[in-house]
Amino acid sequence: MKKFKVVIKPERCKGCELCITVCPKDVLALDESGVNDQGYHPAAVINEDDCIGCIGCSLMCPDCAIEIYKIEGEEANE
Repeated sequence: MKKFKVVIKPERCKGCELCITVCPKDVLALDESGVNDQGYHPAAVINEDDCIGCIGCSLMCPDCAIEIYKIEGEEANE
């Protein structure tokens, strides 16, 4: 199975939760432990191993705060 790296730029996130609602694998959640410089709870990665690389979260983000990268050489035999 392919592996993906989810990178969130918390300083750009306004906590709108659009990324969370479109993720089919519940990879993201709001970080309730603190706020960013704008005073928002940013999105955070909670289940990166479940990411299927659909990039829905990145496409949905109005602030371009999310990037998805394929991790090369991390494929398991199915």
